[in-house]
Formats: sequence, structure tokens, C-alpha cells
Amino acid sequence: MALKKIGVLTAGGDAPGMNAAIRSVVRYALSRKIEVTGIFRGWWGLINEEIKPLDHRSVSGIINQGGTILKTARCAEFKTEEGQSRAYQTVKKDSIDALVVIGGDGSFRGAYEFYKKYNVPCVGIPASIDNDINGIDETIGA
Repeated sequence: MALKKIGVLTAGGDAPGMNAAIRSVVRYALSRKIEVTGIFRGWWGLINEEIKPLDHRSVSGIINQGGTILKTARCAEFKTEEGQSRAYQTVKKDSIDALVVIGGDGSFRGAYEFYKKYNVPCVGIPASIDNDINGIDETIGA
């Protein structure tokens, strides 16, 4: 399957370097003619359709900013059947082919469950000030 559009989100606690990761994802995807949708406030934004297209201009000058331009949040609702179903409806409605999840172990567990249930490919970029993700020597923000 050729990717036409990806969604990128930051979930859980914010960590230094998340903006640099967002910028890298956007620039690389655009260089491959893949559209990028920014999902604001993590899984909550996917559930509530808080999304917008990202382009070169939207990620220009963010590399040295702290936090994440996409904002971040923890989302108990995403752990529910209804929450995941609403998130999937957003993915379908916006024609998102895959998700890039920037976050920690909880964010990755959510991504894995979402993939298992809806077969939406998810790629994780480990970002955590705790540096506690199994199998990773160092995370962004550690």
C-alpha cells in the first residue's frame, strides 16, 4: 500500500525534542509526496477531530521551541471502545493511511491496541523525559 497521507501526534507528557521530531516527520513525508495531518492534543485530538494539514511553513522555525506545537495530553477516553471508535472515524474521514505517534510507553500501548483493533499502521518515535521505554537506549527528551 502506498502512503498518501499520514497523521502525526504527540501524546502523554511533553519532552524536549518533540518539535524537532515533528519537523523531521513532516519534511521527510513531504519530500516523498505524502500529505501530513497534525493531530492536536494527542489521542484526544484524534477522537475530537482537532486536526489540520501540516506543511513546510507550519514547521518552519519550530526546532528550537520547547514543548510541542501539536500540544499533548493524556486521554482516558482513548482507552474506551467508544473513544477508539471515534478516533477511527476521524482516521477514515480524513483518509489517513498511517499514524506517527511521538510519545512514551503509554502512547505506544494505545497505538498498538488501535492497530490491532482497526489495522491502522502506527509508527512510534520514543520521546520521554523518563527514558523508560523497553528496548530503547535513549529517548528524545532524556
